Amino acid sequence: MKATPTSAEIRVLDRQAILFGLGAVALWSTVATAFKLALTYITPLELIWLASLVSWLFMGMLVVRQGLLSEALRRGWRTAAWAGLMNPVAYYLLLFGAYDRLPGQEAMAFNYTWALAMAFLAVPLLGQRLTRIDVLAGLVAYAGVWVIATRGQVFDVAFADPLGVALALASTLLWALYWLLNVRDRRPPLVAQWQNFGVGLPVLTLLMLLGPGFAWPGWAALGAGVYVGLFEMGVAFVLWQLAMHRVSRTARVSHLIFLSPPVSLLLLYLVVGEPILSSTLVGLALILGGLALQQWQKSPTEGHS
Repeated sequence: MKATPTSAEIRVLDRQAILFGLGAVALWSTVATAFKLALTYITPLELIWLASLVSWLFMGMLVVRQGLLSEALRRGWRTAAWAGLMNPVAYYLLLFGAYDRLPGQEAMAFNYTWALAMAFLAVPLLGQRLTRIDVLAGLVAYAGVWVIATRGQVFDVAFADPLGVALALASTLLWALYWLLNVRDRRPPLVAQWQNFGVGLPVLTLLMLLGPGFAWPGWAALGAGVYVGLFEMGVAFVLWQLAMHRVSRTARVSHLIFLSPPVSLLLLYLVVGEPILSSTLVGLALILGGLALQQWQKSPTEGHS
């Protein structure tokens, strides 16, 4: 029987969790810049294929090192058959498509609404009820989406890039749906990620063969794709899982995600050269305000991430 950790041990584990969480958030803060740089060299489909290959190899190495390969090969593929089509295939095609059309700051801001989308989708899918705070949080956050999508022209229904906005919001809905459908997934997270990418990679390979085909992308494109696959899809995922498994209350690390947007904006400005729009700052403040409202109502009782 496993002994209950002492208060001193809990404090140590919490400190470790915060460090792992900060590492994941630091990497996630770079991905908007990495996406924009990568997409100047290759198409969204080429980027997702290359990044998925790198991530699958990295996850496979970890699966082998942790002695999970036998389990990963034997069971779980029925779930992976549909989950892998959602993530990485559909989700990243939508996400990279949005980044290809929109300024990185706008696509990044829209991406933060997935947690709110999950709260609303949980009503029909899981039979959960919306609280007044959920509704208020949604109104505040999606007001921010409107500000960003119209680039400050809030009384003008003409979006600056309707298709880019649609792709970005569709990616958040799909990501929220993916996690809701995985509520009952009993696979270890690392095994699940490796299996899902194992299903998605052949599909992406087929799309590549039917579409642009394979050609040498150049060292810059290769480096960008490897970075996205290794850090956005790989190392950050592992660090976040380590943080969530060590922390005593999820809210202690889930709130760290609020550090990412300002760092992302700064990197987009310094590295990509994107001027930071005032509409992005106002809209992002509203989106994060809505997320903070949602976290505030959940953290005292359940520490929801």
